[in-house]
Amino acid sequence: MKKIFLILFAFCSFLSFSQQINDYEFVMIPTKFKFQDSENQYHLSTLLKFRLEEYGFKAFYTSDQLNTNYGDRCRYLNVNVVEVNGFLNTKLYVVFNDCHGNEIFKSSMGMSKEKERKKGYTEALEIALKSVKALNYKFNGLHKKEVVNTEVTIQDANEKLDVVNENSLFAQPIVNGFQLVDTTPKVVLKIVKTSQSEFYIANSDTKNGVLFKKNNEWFFEYYANDKLISEKLIIKF
Repeated sequence: MKKIFLILFAFCSFLSFSQQINDYEFVMIPTKFKFQDSENQYHLSTLLKFRLEEYGFKAFYTSDQLNTNYGDRCRYLNVNVVEVNGFLNTKLYVVFNDCHGNEIFKSSMGMSKEKERKKGYTEALEIALKSVKALNYKFNGLHKKEVVNTEVTIQDANEKLDVVNENSLFAQPIVNGFQLVDTTPKVVLKIVKTSQSEFYIANSDTKNGVLFKKNNEWFFEYYANDKLISEKLIIKF
């Protein structure tokens, strides 16, 4: 009987968290978490934003300059990734706070035993995000406000995000991924598979970043002179 009660209590608590999350249409993500040494280290901010948008949230970086029609910041949830010290393990959880700092939701702990730090942080974050996905988020319109001219200027470190013209590339299989070539043919990018089918580690001779699919379009994101660049690519696999 006690076990059944605990299960029901946990379910009701989870349902309550889900309902509170559904009250908010937007989430804000920092480009540097407290445990990081540099902006978007290990591409965690990019991955977090990608996943939350996949789950239905309208996600922005805290450095973005938003159109004033988006209203006050209390319509947003602030999302953070917190690291827990662990011996030989990488442990992370994701926390959602309102504009007053009140905790709205805290994910389950994501843990990785990967020794390579980038792989470990990526795996731990992906595991932590599973409990966020399980919320089945859907905005309920509680704080909805009519938005006009919703153009957003994306910025990183107060710099405008440049969106580069589309490029047509062809994917050729290589070990652990693909190389993307143009019509020359010249190798433009080499992409390495991750645990997610539409999320790759991407590198060229001069750029290091990530390649991911969003709304059926491919984007290559990387930093150049401390500026976050988003490059839309046309890729034929």
